[in-house]
Amino acid sequence: MTAPWITYRPELKVLDCTIRDGGLCNNHGFEDGFVRAVYQACADAGIDYMELGYKAAKKLFARDAYGAWRFCDEDDLRRIVGDNPTPLRLAAMVDAGKSDWRTDVLPKKDSVLDLIRVAFYAHQVSEAVDMIQDAFQKGYEVSANLMAVSTVQEQEIDQVLEVLAETPAHVLVVVDSYGSMYAEQIEILVKKYLKYGAATGKQVGIHAHNNQQLAFANSIEAIIHGANRIDASMMGLGRGAGNCPMELMIGFLRNPKFRIRAIYQLLQDHVLPLSRRVEWGPLVQYNITGQLNEHPRSAMAAREDAALRDQYVAFYDKLVDDRDM
Repeated sequence: MTAPWITYRPELKVLDCTIRDGGLCNNHGFEDGFVRAVYQACADAGIDYMELGYKAAKKLFARDAYGAWRFCDEDDLRRIVGDNPTPLRLAAMVDAGKSDWRTDVLPKKDSVLDLIRVAFYAHQVSEAVDMIQDAFQKGYEVSANLMAVSTVQEQEIDQVLEVLAETPAHVLVVVDSYGSMYAEQIEILVKKYLKYGAATGKQVGIHAHNNQQLAFANSIEAIIHGANRIDASMMGLGRGAGNCPMELMIGFLRNPKFRIRAIYQLLQDHVLPLSRRVEWGPLVQYNITGQLNEHPRSAMAAREDAALRDQYVAFYDKLVDDRDM
């Protein structure tokens, strides 16, 4: 069956962040077979980008405590993808203040990566500008991901975007880090990002978290208002409440290049078994932090403590009391 009244934007591109964001659930301790399966599913499904992990500073993150995808060293990347003989473009995230980006981000000619995603908080924008310039000069496509935008005052958002507009970043991403935003806020931010990026032809993206079970809806809202770069993950696998589920996003988009069956095969064979060992999803504590516009770290800690896992009222009371202090 077809729905001829539904059209699609061929310029809209989808990025899979399963390994990078999902790795925050298990210290990026994915086995090679799992990472390779996600890579193959993305390629088979016609997804545009796959984010393989972080480029984190080894002086801050011990190699014996984290898996390879916290660092995305070239040897580890090529062990999975070889020279990447597919149209799938590969990405890594580089955090301001947590990476040795000057040395660890190699020149593009020496790397299988195509896209560097610069992640930063508003107070780190000066370093972010340098990081964007560095990655661009090394030959990469670059995105600017201002994190926790729901906690930033509007005037400061404008100031950050004014600065980013002058950089060679290709994409400005609206990042709902806490899963706290609603459709109206998404609309306002997407339009604001588009306005600042218009002069230099920047695209706008959306990275939604699912604390209030709105990641899919908010991603659709962003698309409606002009966002052409969409983040999603397989079965929503991501930190805490997770992200926009890839299977829902690909099912929603009407671009015939996407092939959803490969995604369902991955979910059945690999992600479902993982879900029996690793927890993520919009559980009650994540609902609460989303409603209160707070970082989910407290919810993650509660979920990891057997004595606190089911104590929703105590968790809620503590967060509210802490806010009132």
